[in-house]
Amino acid sequence: MSATATGGIDCDLHPAVPGIAALVPYLEPQWAEAVAQRGVHDLEPTSYPLRAPLTSRPDWRTAGAKAGSSPAQLGAQALDAFGSRAGILNCLYAVTTLFSEDMAAAFARAVNDWLAAEWLDADKRLRASIVVPIQSPQLAAAEIERRAADRRFVQVLLPCLADQPLGRRSLWPIYEAAARHGLPIGIHAGSTYRHPVTPVGWPSYFTEDYVNQAQGFQTQLTSLVCEGVFSKFPMLKVVLIESGFTWLPAYLWRLHKYWRGLRMEIPWVDRPPPDIIREQVRFTLQPVDAPMEGDALLRILDQVGSDDLLLFSTDYPHWQFDGQDALPPLLADSLKAKILIDNPFATYPRLKEDFA
Repeated sequence: MSATATGGIDCDLHPAVPGIAALVPYLEPQWAEAVAQRGVHDLEPTSYPLRAPLTSRPDWRTAGAKAGSSPAQLGAQALDAFGSRAGILNCLYAVTTLFSEDMAAAFARAVNDWLAAEWLDADKRLRASIVVPIQSPQLAAAEIERRAADRRFVQVLLPCLADQPLGRRSLWPIYEAAARHGLPIGIHAGSTYRHPVTPVGWPSYFTEDYVNQAQGFQTQLTSLVCEGVFSKFPMLKVVLIESGFTWLPAYLWRLHKYWRGLRMEIPWVDRPPPDIIREQVRFTLQPVDAPMEGDALLRILDQVGSDDLLLFSTDYPHWQFDGQDALPPLLADSLKAKILIDNPFATYPRLKEDFA
């Protein structure tokens, strides 16, 4: 990686919970007993099967352990290797797939406490997203309140394909709590699998699920705009994580067109949706859903009309690129600096406190 990449902020790293035994010390006694009595060994996210090629890059795997389950290994392979000064941990443990609201809240607390003790204390370069039980917005808001005092937590993490459109008023307690503490909302690729992951039913193959995530992100972004989340919380930032971004030009045009024709039904959206998205929404870089060669990325950013949108990420340990090629070539040094440093600092105020 070029010298201009040194000192960047990696906005999407995935620490792996080695197994449910690692969380037992952080569970309240009743839930630790429930785990033992039920014989639960792990909660694995269906979106990332352990041995699927995309789940972990071959040179980032560890024999006999989950990729990304060691803070030292993540520090060496993700932070040291790319010269990053800091990284944000997005833990994808399957808390959001549980049907019990109380159990989901208990596991969210355990995961967050585990992250603080086993990861943030181990490497001062690491920060984390707050895992919340989206099953209960009230319990999710309570978890934000509980963890917000620890300023090493810099974001609130939600799944893209949740049980309902993310703009719904019932979820607003989550956004209110996040906005009150200056925490962006990170919406990560993945599903609770309560509903089909395509608009027309359940697919047959993992490939279909993965490709259709982009449609899910578009649906959720439209919901957040049209339901009025950005109007209600004008200081709130939303980060789409692993969403891709090359779909933005056509999407923004279509959203703007139909807003102009139908805005009488959503009067609270009082400015053009593309302007709202340029101001309040950000996108992680990886996976780059465009050819890395040539000027495709530059043309897309020109069409979108902003160089503030992209945040550097490696998506470690997921296999999105080989070697050190996390940044597309042909980017001007000024644009690299925006993606690597300036945009992350502008998005995450807590990062700037410690790493600027």
